[in-house]
Amino acid sequence: MNWSRPGIAAAIAVTVAIATWSAIDGSILGQGAQGRGSATTPAAPATPARGAATPAAPAQTRGAAAGPQAPRLEVDPLWPQPFAVDKHWALGSVTGVTVDSQDHIWVTHRGVDSLQTNEKGPTLATWAAECCYAAPQVLEFDISGRLLDSWGAPGQGYQWPQNPSGIAVDSKGHVWIAAAGVPGAAGARGARGAAVAAALAARGGGGAAAPAAANDAGARGAGAATPGAVPAVPAAGAAAAAGRGARGAAAAAAPSTGDAHVIKFTSGGNFILQVGTPGQSDGPDSTTTLNRPSALAIDEPANELFVADTGNRRIVVFDATTGAYKRHWFGSGDKAAGEAPAAYDPAAPAVRGFRDVTCVKLSADGMVYVCDRASNRIQVFRKDGSFVKEMVVAKDTRAEGSVWDVAFSNDAQQRYLYVADGLNKTIWILQRDTLSPVSRFGDGGRYPGLFYAVGSVAVDSRGNVYTGEGSEGKRVQKWNNRGLGAPRPLN
Repeated sequence: MNWSRPGIAAAIAVTVAIATWSAIDGSILGQGAQGRGSATTPAAPATPARGAATPAAPAQTRGAAAGPQAPRLEVDPLWPQPFAVDKHWALGSVTGVTVDSQDHIWVTHRGVDSLQTNEKGPTLATWAAECCYAAPQVLEFDISGRLLDSWGAPGQGYQWPQNPSGIAVDSKGHVWIAAAGVPGAAGARGARGAAVAAALAARGGGGAAAPAAANDAGARGAGAATPGAVPAVPAAGAAAAAGRGARGAAAAAAPSTGDAHVIKFTSGGNFILQVGTPGQSDGPDSTTTLNRPSALAIDEPANELFVADTGNRRIVVFDATTGAYKRHWFGSGDKAAGEAPAAYDPAAPAVRGFRDVTCVKLSADGMVYVCDRASNRIQVFRKDGSFVKEMVVAKDTRAEGSVWDVAFSNDAQQRYLYVADGLNKTIWILQRDTLSPVSRFGDGGRYPGLFYAVGSVAVDSRGNVYTGEGSEGKRVQKWNNRGLGAPRPLN
C-alpha cells in the first residue's frame, strides 16, 4: 500500500468515484428516477368529478409489509438492442406502443418527417452525410429488445398515413394503425394545436410555450378544433391487394394528405381493411368517415373496433371484420357533439365534451377508458357509451395537458392504471377502482429512466412497462417489473 500523499489522494478519489457511481446507478435504475432540476409539475390532489368514486389507499397484497403498496419499475438502459449498423437507421418521434399476446412490442413513429436536418443527411436533396435514414414506421421487437420485423409504406388499396399513430394488435396478429393527421393540425397526434395557443393567451399571451413538446413531432394530440372537413384527396382503392410497400425503405413515398382513416394489416404488413377515407370527413355524426383518429382498441369477444376519433371529439365503434359502423358517443356519454369546449382552465367547472380525445383502452372487466388529454382527465364508460366516472390528473397542468395515454397493470384484476403524462414528463400510477394516484415513476431528462414528451405506455404479461417518447425524445424504454413496494411520493 502506498501511504504517500499522492497514494492517499488516489485512494480517496477511487472511493469517491465508487460512491458517486453507486448514487447515480441507484437514481437511474431505481423506481421513479428523479432528474436533478426536473421541471415536473407537482400533482395537485386529484378529485373525482361527476360520478367518480372517493379515492382510497391501495390495497395490500397478502403478507406484504404494512403501509401502501404500488408497482416498482426499474429501467433497462440497454433496451432495445441497437439497429444494425449498416442500415444507418434512426427512430423518429414515437406515436404508439403496444404489446401483443406473444409479448412482442410494437412501435409506430413518424419517420423521416420528424428527423432534424442533421439526422437525415442521406435523404436531403443534396446528399450531406451517411447518417441517417428513418427506420420503417412500424417496428416489432421481442421482449429482449431484438428487432423481429419492420414495415410500413404506401401500397395498393390503402393510403399510408402521414402520421401513423396509435397501434393495436389482436390475438390473431392483425395490426391496426390510426392515421392521426399532419402535425400542426389541431387534434393530430404530434401537434401543439389550438389549445396550446389558447391556454397561453389565457395566461397573458407572451412568453415561451410549454416546454415538453415545443415544435413537437410526436406528442399525442393537442386540442381538437371544431370538427370539420379535411383536405380532399382521391378516394382509397377498393382492392385489398397485399403490398407491404417499400419494406425498410430509407424514405417512403409522399403520403396522401388529410389523414381520416384507420388501417388493418396482417402481422407481416399485408393490407386487409381500411375504415374511412383520407381527405373525407362528414362531421361528428358521420357513420362512414373519420377525422384524424389517433388511437384504437379491439374488443375481441364482440369483434368490435373502438376508435378515438380526435378531430370529431368522439369515440366511434365499428365491426372489426367489415368496418361497418355500430355506434358512437361524445364526452360524458353525450349523444350530440355540442360546441367545442374553450381552453382548459383549472379553476373552471368541468365541461361535458371532450377537448382532445387521444386514447381509448378496454379493461378486462369491460370498461372503456378514454384520455381527454387537454382536459387532464380520464373518463370511464361502459361499452355502450354510458358514462361511469372521471378523474382529473395533475389538475393545474395547462397547454397539452397531462393524460396522454393509459395502460393497465398485468394482474388479473388490473388493479393499477399507468398514465403517460408527457407535459409533466412522468408516468402516474393510479389505483384503477378509485382512479386515485398512488405513485409515479420517471422525471424530465435525457438519460435512461427519464422522459421527454412521454406519450405512449404499454404493459406485457410479466408486468414490464414500455414507454414511447414523441417530439425530440424519439425513443422507447423498457421498465422491468420489480413487484410491489413503498410508493414514491406524488410531489
